[in-house]
Amino acid sequence: MDLQRCTETLRTKVGETSGLGAVLKFDCGDAGVVVVDGRALPNTVDNADRESDCTVAITVDNLWAMLTGELEPVTGFMTGRFTVSGDMSVAMKLQRVV
Repeated sequence: MDLQRCTETLRTKVGETSGLGAVLKFDCGDAGVVVVDGRALPNTVDNADRESDCTVAITVDNLWAMLTGELEPVTGFMTGRFTVSGDMSVAMKLQRVV
């Protein structure tokens, strides 16, 4: 899977309002980042690396698995398939987005 497809899928899922009320970044290492700006109205999803309230360090494959429903966010976190830094309350809202 590639980062651009993940970005486009997230953009579709987020729509105009995600309910996040914060900036959430998916950091996929060398592949790049996907940032959901839940403060902007309408919400935006892009690949510009910037400060975020919460960062999820995840591989592109695991991000795709979350976006397609193959990986539940709670299961992914508990099994170490991704890590979270920053505001954990934003991470808890992840299921609204994916």
